Amino acid sequence: MIAAEGIHGRSFAALAAAAFLAACQVAPVGAPAPEPEPEPVMSAESAVLVTYYTRLQDRLLAQGLIRADGGGPDTPFTDQMLAQNFVRIALFDEYVAHGGTLRAQATISRLRRWEQPIRMSVEFGASIPPAQRQTDLTMVKDYADRLSTLTGVPIRLSTFDPNYVVMFLNELDRQGYEARLRELMPGIDESTIRTVVDLPKDQLCIVIGTFGADGVRYDKAVALIRGEHPDRLRLSCIHEELAQGMGLANDSPRARPSIFNDDEEFGLLTTQDEMMLKMLYDPRLQPGMTAAEAAPIARLIAKELLAKDTDA
Repeated sequence: MIAAEGIHGRSFAALAAAAFLAACQVAPVGAPAPEPEPEPVMSAESAVLVTYYTRLQDRLLAQGLIRADGGGPDTPFTDQMLAQNFVRIALFDEYVAHGGTLRAQATISRLRRWEQPIRMSVEFGASIPPAQRQTDLTMVKDYADRLSTLTGVPIRLSTFDPNYVVMFLNELDRQGYEARLRELMPGIDESTIRTVVDLPKDQLCIVIGTFGADGVRYDKAVALIRGEHPDRLRLSCIHEELAQGMGLANDSPRARPSIFNDDEEFGLLTTQDEMMLKMLYDPRLQPGMTAAEAAPIARLIAKELLAKDTDA
């Protein structure tokens, strides 16, 4: 049963596991070599977007943005700041449904997280080339391992009955994907489907979560990442969307250093983000808690984490 949907996305408004192993086949002596499979053909629409997002990435990098250093001496934060940022990001949602569409607006929520193992699969649109698929699969696998270590949630890549699907789709790949979304998330509403299929150009990526009957325990999630992104933007989307799909659902302009901040200063998970993931899955916090209930516990955990980090 779907009790609610969580939609989180990344825009630039302020800007082995599942390895693909081909079975070996021995050709008869003298048999002609098999014809190589043709490379997927990118549409004209996607070619335009590749240029657009490459230029965007170049501009952001030239401005010192989408940092990959995790924060440093220039981005200090205290345990009080960590606790406050956690409450803003974990206890609020980023989007609300409005008139059949989704609108960016922070709304108060309850603490939500996964209470079951995650079976994560990676899907690619027909126009994504093989080399990019392998790179993306490796990035997802490595990051899923990191998220599992931070949260304690078992995460493995699996194509069997996945409950967390990461999609890499080009512009035309998304058209006609409505049926697949309904298959993955029975009961998904039309406004959410339209948000995914008709993703506006300034929306870099998005993740959708559904919950069980209590509305606070994740049941399924689907992350969509544009295939047209250059490497740094694609990896940045993987980091933010997959982490938001773990339960850090909101963005905050006060969070620094953090990827949960639309200023695009950081592109990859930061030290503070790692601590917020640890806090979210600390057993002293429970799914369904309100901000008022979670805040004093969050302050205690934040103090412990900063003290441990100082001693390290």
